Amino acid sequence: MARTDRLMRLMDALRRLPPPVTATRLAAETGVSPRQLYRDIATLRAGGALIDGEAGLGYRLTEDPALPPQSFSRLEIEALRLAVDALPRVGDPDLIAAARNALARIVATLPERQAMQATHVALRSFTPPTARPLPTVDMEMIRNACWDEDEIRLTYRDLNERITEREIRPLGMSYSENALLLLGWCKLREGFRMFHCNRIISAELTGQSFRPRRVALLRDYVEQMRNRPEICDESRHALTVLTGTDQMRR
Repeated sequence: MARTDRLMRLMDALRRLPPPVTATRLAAETGVSPRQLYRDIATLRAGGALIDGEAGLGYRLTEDPALPPQSFSRLEIEALRLAVDALPRVGDPDLIAAARNALARIVATLPERQAMQATHVALRSFTPPTARPLPTVDMEMIRNACWDEDEIRLTYRDLNERITEREIRPLGMSYSENALLLLGWCKLREGFRMFHCNRIISAELTGQSFRPRRVALLRDYVEQMRNRPEICDESRHALTVLTGTDQMRR
């Protein structure tokens, strides 16, 4: 492997893997011996990379404006562009705008040749925006409540057109072509419920936190849903997205 490619692979591993990363893991990722890895770490440091740590403790990359921009393969660039172009089918306007802004910042840091590839990609998605009704409530507030583990109060119109007041612990959101769903622990029903976001009439924070219970609640949800063959496709999709694994097929 060429020295430049080896160093680029090492930088990518340091950026991608949860720190601190052991020398053994980095050597395996880059396909070199531990001795060669230590030399490559020294080379990167001499070139201006800020890498904390040492042998036996693990390494952590501290990003620095002096570091060269990240590099992507042509297929990775195509995949990023395709994903952002396809987002209008499932995302709300704020999420679509955030994705486009993020891609623009990534492209701005690419070397000139790769920036041109991002502009003239061969794979494009010209899918129109979703025809499903968009939510009318503040989705940014709901997303933040999921991240911050804050309870929210909903006025909700269910699929039978009944209107109820709910206080929930929001756990995460699932984006699909058919529905935008919010999973939460409903205090009124004392159980997990899926809420169609376009049926939420109003939403506000209650001022109550359920930190740090999100992971435990998701684990409980997985256990409850795993052996339910009657579960609908939307709930199955949401479970896969929110947990990161296809638990329903076990």
